[in-house]
Amino acid sequence: MTSRTGFFALSGVLALVALICVGEGVQLVATGKPLGIGLGACAFVIPVVGLWFLRQTVRFGRDSERLARDLEAEGGLPVDELERTDGGRIDRASADAVFARRKAEAEAAPGDWRVFFRLAVAYADAGDVPRARRTMQHAIRLHRTTGAGTTPAGGAGATGTTISKPARSSA
Repeated sequence: MTSRTGFFALSGVLALVALICVGEGVQLVATGKPLGIGLGACAFVIPVVGLWFLRQTVRFGRDSERLARDLEAEGGLPVDELERTDGGRIDRASADAVFARRKAEAEAAPGDWRVFFRLAVAYADAGDVPRARRTMQHAIRLHRTTGAGTTPAGGAGATGTTISKPARSSA
């Protein structure tokens, strides 16, 4: 199952759960008892929170894909230069070398969304998904403020993000 198919399947499940929560909330409010009304109100909030998270995830995916398309049109997508083990896993030393290069690029051009996109890919390749996501969000913010066709000159420390060595997962 592809990640896109899984996403749509889970989104459908979320919509179904949201409908069930709203239905239960209506029944609880209809009891007229203070506790039922309170629980019913909470049942209305749960779907709102879930749908907000779904919206944020869709927005992140859409914006990430837009950056990838823009970078591909410029010919600047990162090339997969990582060495792999016989089993197909990424070699850690290779990922660390690529990460060090991407980190240096990001420090040299702190206002360029392109280098942060590539740094996010390096974080993901190194297995540090939370930092990869934060770095991609930073690239998206830079892309929105600077636009796709410009490369602003920024001073050191102008990004508001800290670039650190990727954390390793034990799996």
